[in-house]
Amino acid sequence: MEIFGIPTQALFGQLLIGLINGSFYALLSLGLAVIFGLLNIINFTHGAQYMLGAFCAYLLLNKLGVNYWWALLITPIAVGASGIVIERLMLRQLYKLDHLYGLLLTFGLALIIEGLFRNEFGSSGQPYPIPSQLSGGRNLGFMFLPNYRAWVIVASAIVCLGTWYIIERTKLGAYLRAGTENPQLVQAFGINVPRMITLTYGFGVGLAALAGVMAAPIYQVSPQMGSSMIIVVFAVVVIGGMGSILGSILTGFGLGLIEGLTKVFYPEASSTVIFVIMVIILMIKPAGLFGTQK
Repeated sequence: MEIFGIPTQALFGQLLIGLINGSFYALLSLGLAVIFGLLNIINFTHGAQYMLGAFCAYLLLNKLGVNYWWALLITPIAVGASGIVIERLMLRQLYKLDHLYGLLLTFGLALIIEGLFRNEFGSSGQPYPIPSQLSGGRNLGFMFLPNYRAWVIVASAIVCLGTWYIIERTKLGAYLRAGTENPQLVQAFGINVPRMITLTYGFGVGLAALAGVMAAPIYQVSPQMGSSMIIVVFAVVVIGGMGSILGSILTGFGLGLIEGLTKVFYPEASSTVIFVIMVIILMIKPAGLFGTQK
């Protein structure tokens, strides 16, 4: 069976790949949006922290025998804690300065982290096995769906929607948003705003690390895996609207699907289609699809 002259298995297979990529775009751009929207920092270290998540899972398995499921719990906490150290020692000094200073600092940190891991592990990727509980797949008739890839899509959607709900629909989220707009007022209610900001940054970094653990069995664990992803993720954040939580989620999944379709109908443009869309969106709506002009 064919759709628009394309075999259905090839079409749905590329859509699945696009949805998987979109899952990682959504998770990573969500972490960036949380950090920028609540802390006003453009976190270029995000790609390196995604890579740290994958390497942390890899080292836990190969050095300590800790399996994938425990790595999903331990890694975001460990990498998030390293993010808290970065925020307290470095980023805290930059909150009242121009965005450029935070971008330059985090860009330099990303290069240092990637260089250290490349020096230690080399440039070649390291394999990470799919957990036995999620091996195999299901034949849906029109395509074969690997169980692990289905898990990644569902888990990413749950984490993204859960984060959006906490920030936009709970009292904690209201305090976080108010703390960035009027910290003096929030502190008057007895809330420790600097600590709240530190934990928020750690949470955003933890989201990147979680994405790294989930990506490890699909992509090889490599020092360059973050740098190859972060440019696309920044484009996703810009298209969705800087600081927009819902915009990052919807745009991440949507652009992943568009990228998958482009690989079917016009493969030559698949690596640039997201950036073409970014240019068009910025010309029409500079704040992004879901952003607001400040």
